[in-house]
Amino acid sequence: MPRYTALIYEIPAFANPESAEFQAIMGEYMAFGDAASAAGVMKGGEALMPVPTATTVTVPGGKGGEPLTADGPFAETKEVLTGFYLLDCADLDEALKWAAQIPAAWTGGKVEVRPVIDFSHP
Repeated sequence: MPRYTALIYEIPAFANPESAEFQAIMGEYMAFGDAASAAGVMKGGEALMPVPTATTVTVPGGKGGEPLTADGPFAETKEVLTGFYLLDCADLDEALKWAAQIPAAWTGGKVEVRPVIDFSHP
């Protein structure tokens, strides 16, 4: 079966992980994970640390050049990548149905679905 990644983009809004709002939305994410796992669709996923922990690496001189690092993400945007799920679905339509159930899709964020390249088959 093809695999798809569901990239989760949200506006960072939860300053306090102890808040009831944060706990409620995390409960929704856990429910999605439980449902996708029970259906055999979920093959992995992770939440990412907040944007201020990001470091961007570039090598301007190409391979072997001196790496440059910068604090923060590559692009300054309102919505940031906050996590991902790896989904094993029959086709894109099924992956999109699962992606629509990810809380970011209906709480003001976005979920980008992309096929994963299978390098095991030439």
